[in-house]
Amino acid sequence: MSVLDGMQLVWLGVTVLAAIVEAAVPSLVSVWFVPGGLAALLVSFLGGAVWLQILVFVGVSAAALGITRPLYRRFQSRKVLPTNADRVLGKEGVVTETIDNLSATGRAEVLGVSWAARSELPGVILPAGTTVVVERIEGVKVIVRRAEADPTARESERSKS
Repeated sequence: MSVLDGMQLVWLGVTVLAAIVEAAVPSLVSVWFVPGGLAALLVSFLGGAVWLQILVFVGVSAAALGITRPLYRRFQSRKVLPTNADRVLGKEGVVTETIDNLSATGRAEVLGVSWAARSELPGVILPAGTTVVVERIEGVKVIVRRAEADPTARESERSKS
């Protein structure tokens, strides 16, 4: 007779695999199967039927999930960490390449970083040198609007008078 029979090897494999997956993944995904696998392995050693082993595995795994999941959620950090890109929201920048949504062109420099940029308002062309404010980020583009105190806007209004 071998040291471990077929089902004992199965439960040992399930337990080890669940532990390895849990160690490799940064969030809880399989930790509940470790105690289930150990309990089923114990039932197998005691000579329990396969259906009983499976029932014990499912029951103990479900109990482990029921006990640990609420604890995990309580201690899990709910604080959203902003990315570096989020810091440009609401900041002023300067258009470095004319922003024209129709031709899908335009760049703006915000906080020293050059971004592909589009105007928030369709049909509004923002020439190079215009001061803008970042409203939102869509993909790798900043969506901007003309800043209220933009000196370029004042000059263009004076030239129209």
